[in-house]
Order: sequence, then structure tokens, then C-alpha cells
Amino acid sequence: MSKTMPQEIEVWYLIPALRREFARIFIEKYNSSQKRAAEILGITEAAISQYLNSKRGNEVKFSKKEMAEIEKAVGEVMKKSKNVVRAIYDLCIKFREKKVVCDLHKSHDKNIPKNCNVCFEK
Repeated sequence: MSKTMPQEIEVWYLIPALRREFARIFIEKYNSSQKRAAEILGITEAAISQYLNSKRGNEVKFSKKEMAEIEKAVGEVMKKSKNVVRAIYDLCIKFREKKVVCDLHKSHDKNIPKNCNVCFEK
């Protein structure tokens, strides 16, 4: 059995990739400064720069459908109808349910059986 937990995959890969996309969308779509994006995400301006320059959070590429969900979540944050932590948390849950985390986990840990279903067992 794998020694890497699915939650570690979320922390190491999914959350940084979500932050990368949030930062990019804040800046490109909402004309936020890097400073403002950092304030919203609760991280440093240096981290924003690393996300934008693919030095951090670049291991995950989202599908068009996933990007639409991310853009919707960013919109909710910008309208102040949703807290950024809640928005990212909700996306993690959604992507876990859609097996995005499973695919990431299998790509990073070759010891996981093809029929692994541990995240969905009761």
C-alpha cells in the first residue's frame, strides 16, 4: 500500500495549484496588484510572484471544466460572498469527489493500486 496520504497530495500539489490560479485570475481578470492578491490569499507578495512565474504550484494543470469552477470561486471571493479559505477548501472537496486528487496521487505514487478507492470507502 502507498505511504503517501491523499491529504498530503492536496497540501503539496492541489492547494498550491489552486492558489496559483487564484492569484493569476485576481491579477489578469480583476486587475488586482500582486500586493492585493497576496492580501486576499493571506500569503506574501514573493509567493504570488513565484506562482505567476511557475516556480511554485505548477505541477497541476486543470481541465477547462475545473478552471470554470475555479473562476466561479474567485468571482465569489471578489464579490465578498465567500471567504477565500472557504472557496479553496470547497474546491479541494469538489476535486477530491471528482477524483482529481486520485489522479494526482496515482501520478506521484506508483505504489497505489489502479483500483484504489480508499478516499470513498465508509
